[in-house]
Amino acid sequence: MIVVGAGPAGAVAATLLARAGARVRLIDRARFPRDKLCGDTMNPGTLAALRRLGMAGPIEARGLRVDGMVVTGERGVRVVCRYPRDLYGRALVRRELDAALVEQALAAGARFEPQTTVRRAIVGQGRSPRVAGVVVGVYGSEREMRSRVVIAADGRHSTLTFGLGLARHPARPRRWAVGAYFDNVSGLTAFGEMHVRRGRYIGVALVPGGLANVCLVKPWDLAAGDIPLRDAQAALRRELTRDDALAERFARARLTVPPVVLGPLAVEVDQTAPDGLLLAGDAAGFIDPMTGDGLRFAVCGAELAARSALQALDQGWDGVHQRLAALRRREFAAKWRFNRTLRSLVASPPAVLAAGAVASVAPSVLRRMVGFAGDCGFTD
Repeated sequence: MIVVGAGPAGAVAATLLARAGARVRLIDRARFPRDKLCGDTMNPGTLAALRRLGMAGPIEARGLRVDGMVVTGERGVRVVCRYPRDLYGRALVRRELDAALVEQALAAGARFEPQTTVRRAIVGQGRSPRVAGVVVGVYGSEREMRSRVVIAADGRHSTLTFGLGLARHPARPRRWAVGAYFDNVSGLTAFGEMHVRRGRYIGVALVPGGLANVCLVKPWDLAAGDIPLRDAQAALRRELTRDDALAERFARARLTVPPVVLGPLAVEVDQTAPDGLLLAGDAAGFIDPMTGDGLRFAVCGAELAARSALQALDQGWDGVHQRLAALRRREFAAKWRFNRTLRSLVASPPAVLAAGAVASVAPSVLRRMVGFAGDCGFTD
């Protein structure tokens, strides 16, 4: 089998397939370890999934404990939300997380080929076209890699899904993310932070090494030339400086690396992929998950894709995509709806103010929402 993309989804899928006895080639265009824009936190549900798969050991050892979320809103609203039942997540930069997961794929028997760029899928001819492998580029030349099963786990800008016409950026929402690491940020704790403002939100998290991961997500008016790529550092600093809850805490903070810009964030993907191809992680669709549950989508989605791949090898492709789509809906549909509702709330100034008012008088409502956002119901 071929797994394209060695992020969490690809590494988990490759590990599970190799453990099941499949011959697996894990391909990624990057050289590992490599940096990746992310919130760098995994919620209790993600950690529980990795434990269940026997893959949490390195993350538990290297990551910082995350006990819950501090959520702030307009007009001074601030609620501390501890995860229920003494549950916790972990914070670990993606450079370390992804490398730890790839190491486990190798230990399981997968073959890893970094710095290998997938150019396109190999699609067989006939009434029902089938993916039969991928064409990769290495050092200026191309070669074919053929396989009965290809798992696309190559992220939001998946070469395979966009190349096959399965993926597209929707007209709305059109949000961009600007992420960076700062040192000398005051007031960091074992709680992640979500600062929800009208039309935008800012996530802050303490990561190993005493740094703060800061991620700003908001729409930019591209038609008016308001593009964060032009001066991402100034855009991020401007938002921090004008924020009452963050300005003083970042007054003496220093950027450790240039900011990274990603967008537009949302990607819609047609789940009826051709036979021979399965989707996992962000390649299966991406919404800007302000609840921080993107990694659970990756881990659990990879498990479902691996299970479907083994089924296709054993029984053929009849009904595989339909069953996988049904499994994904059962696993993720409630969180998809929850995330869409939160995004709509942030986009509506009156809704942000109303939510802040509710949180200030009934903080237990927000605490229950944080427990749901943390996938705390998936830890038993």
